[in-house]
Order: sequence, then structure tokens, then C-alpha cells
Amino acid sequence: MTDLQSQFPHLFNTTYREPIQMQFELWQTPPQDRLISNVNLVPYIGDKWLIIQVDNIFWELPGGTREPDEPFPETLKRELLEEAGVQLKSITPLGAWHCHSNAPQPYRPHLPHPDFYRYVSYGEVEIVGQPLNPSDAEQVTLVELVTLEEAIRRYKSIGRDDFAELYALTALIRDQKAQSS
Repeated sequence: MTDLQSQFPHLFNTTYREPIQMQFELWQTPPQDRLISNVNLVPYIGDKWLIIQVDNIFWELPGGTREPDEPFPETLKRELLEEAGVQLKSITPLGAWHCHSNAPQPYRPHLPHPDFYRYVSYGEVEIVGQPLNPSDAEQVTLVELVTLEEAIRRYKSIGRDDFAELYALTALIRDQKAQSS
């Protein structure tokens, strides 16, 4: 783990995005279901990586917040259709941000608080349409398939070095698994 921390410091070091303190951890299986508030996917198609742009401004990691009583795998499927117009072909657990909120109450009443996880997987996806863009959500204005280097460049361009390193780590792990098969 120490080697990964030095290789991907923006991902593995504790960060603060007020009011939340976050620490990324690798996981072979999901955290306890009752503690997962958000899910994300690092998606790819072949050798290209899918990224989304929100509100014509910033690059985001596809995924989102669980609805009341929604199983987290269903959250991921729903969010992928809403934000990227894609369906999962394969999925592999990657890790989770362990989050601690200093806010007096949760983001939504049904979510765990003050400690929760933002669970991350990676997987191959298939484009099945346009983003659904529900009216009560951020509006995805662009879905693109890019090289790994371009995904990293775009995330870094908006100060999301953690997302850039998440894509780089995913590529490294995916390549290592392919070589060992």
C-alpha cells in the first residue's frame, strides 16, 4: 500500500472538501451496505476511457447518490444511464473513499452520517443512448471516450488530481489482471 500511496498521493492521502474529510482505500469487496451513500464507476470501452462533462464546466466521475432503500448496484445502473447513457458489461470492485462529514446532518435524511463510503468500481460499459439528465440532477453536457492520458489531463485541468490518479490506478490494476490471466 505504501508504494501506491507514493505513486498516487492525491488519491490515497486524506483530503478535505468541506464539510467532508475523505481517505481512499482499496477494497476487494464493497464496504457494509448500510454505510454506502454514493457509488461511482471508472468506465471504459476497449482501450478508451469514458468521461463526462457536467454543466459545460467540469469533468466528473460517473455515479451518484443512493435513493431511499435502493440497493447500491441499482444506484450504479441508474446513475450510469442518467449521466452517460451506458449499461454495464462487466464490473470489478476497486475501492472506496471513507468519508467523515462535519455537517450537522446528512446530505439527505436516508444517508449514513457522519461516517459513510463513496464506493468505486471499474468496468466495461456499452453506450445505449444519450444521458437521461433528470431535471433534478446536474446536467451532463458531454460524454466522451478518450485515451487514458487525455482523461488524466482533463481531470488535472480542473484540479481533480484524485480522479486523474483514480483512472491511472484503474488502468494499472486492469493491465496487471490481464497479464496474470
